[in-house]
Amino acid sequence: MIDGHGDDLHLHGDISMNFSSNIFAHADISPIKAHLEAHLDVIAHYPEPEARSLETKIAHNCHVNPDEVVVTNGAVDAIYTIAEACRNLPMEAHHIMQPTFAEYEDACHAAQLPVSWLTEADVAQCSCNNQWQRPNPHALWLCHPNNPTGNALPIAVLETLAQTYRLMIIDQSYAHCTSMPSLDARKVVAMGNVISIHSMTKSCAIPGLRLGYVVAAAPLANLIRGRLRPWTVNALAIAAGHYILDHQFHAIPHLKSYLAEAQRLRTMLLALPHISVQPTSTNFMLCHIATHTAAQLKTHLATHEGILIRDASNFKTLTPHHFRIAAQLPHENDCLAAAIKRFLDQAKHLHHQDQR
Repeated sequence: MIDGHGDDLHLHGDISMNFSSNIFAHADISPIKAHLEAHLDVIAHYPEPEARSLETKIAHNCHVNPDEVVVTNGAVDAIYTIAEACRNLPMEAHHIMQPTFAEYEDACHAAQLPVSWLTEADVAQCSCNNQWQRPNPHALWLCHPNNPTGNALPIAVLETLAQTYRLMIIDQSYAHCTSMPSLDARKVVAMGNVISIHSMTKSCAIPGLRLGYVVAAAPLANLIRGRLRPWTVNALAIAAGHYILDHQFHAIPHLKSYLAEAQRLRTMLLALPHISVQPTSTNFMLCHIATHTAAQLKTHLATHEGILIRDASNFKTLTPHHFRIAAQLPHENDCLAAAIKRFLDQAKHLHHQDQR
């Protein structure tokens, strides 16, 4: 697990506004908490060795067969389990688009899989020409929408990539926080060479509980299932999963207005000197500060403003000047933009004093 991840509240003092995690900080998870409080007795017994009852319910919800779903202890558990399973699927290389979530590469290295990097431009090129015979002898790991950029690709491009690669592992953990369409579970199964990762942890704002699942055609799903440890998913997580599906629970109740607020925040930041922000299709965005490091900005905001952002310098191919934020409530977004402006103004003032 990488150091320097978002939501590292334990490393800082009094934080009142948290922009560092891609999870919406104000999600109302009280219904899930009430359900778990009413079912605490489940911890007195072993959970299912594999969460078959939840897999069946997810399959019904996604209109696929139960043997095409594998429940995991969060998306990261799925990533490492898939990488281990890929040792039985020889590939010349596992291509990972950068910058992206570090765990894909870490999992591949742990499983001793050959890894090479691609840029977003490389991936776009692969999807629009015939530079390789189809399918090529490689696997592609893709985060969609991508973390930390918030970039999402059209469905047609995703389908072309699936046809181009022998195997495509697509992490759709952030599908709930974009209006861009994602790969439908039935389409994933029909393709036969696609593994789709999903995260209830993120979509339901329960990162401390850990709950995810994989959808794939039965031969791939069974290969992954064979790498699971017994009792990987705890009883409370299984109970939460049943509640989430039974009640169609969503952490972001009004996605359209939330995404509009994210774009308003991006516009405010772009109006600041020395700040650039990449386009995004999600609630989170990748930013760059030209005059300071992201670590300096993060430390100042945490210490003097009670605001936490994500230093993104440890994403491969990014620089010490990159940081990531996720939009929160409108007044909090206003506070963030104002706080960064104060930091820049103060730095400018000190610079002028030094020149006297």
